[in-house]
Amino acid sequence: MLKILIAVDGSELSLDGVHHTLALVRQGLQASVVLANVQEPATLYELVTTRDPNLIAAASLEAGDHLMASARALLDAAGVAYETDVGVGDVAHTLVDMIERSGCDMVVIGARGQGAISSALLGSVSQELAHASPVPVTIVKHADAPEGVDSDGGEDAEA
Repeated sequence: MLKILIAVDGSELSLDGVHHTLALVRQGLQASVVLANVQEPATLYELVTTRDPNLIAAASLEAGDHLMASARALLDAAGVAYETDVGVGDVAHTLVDMIERSGCDMVVIGARGQGAISSALLGSVSQELAHASPVPVTIVKHADAPEGVDSDGGEDAEA
């Protein structure tokens, strides 16, 4: 069975990787999933004002779990087995550590996400991960709404 790491950051765009993986599973791929989220390290201000690194670590884990809720719901609904992993640090390098630690065979990541990434750098994490990963990386481009579907998600009357 293939073990796939899916990087998610809580954005709708990061769910593209989950949808892509579920499409592969529906086509017969036998796979389990590691949902991964990476949080930014605490700032010096946070470290000085909190004075308790355990509180900061707990907040990072809680934030990561919260940001994976939509992805978990999709996998639950599809009946796909998964585990979760929340890391703290540089996103691409932390994901590489997660890949190696969990023994994943491949990675799926949306081409664009949110979080600490500024608009000028959108997509840079997926590119950096593609270069640093020890396993194949699938970068999923966001699909625009198909023709014949209007903006509210319903079918056009003529369809």
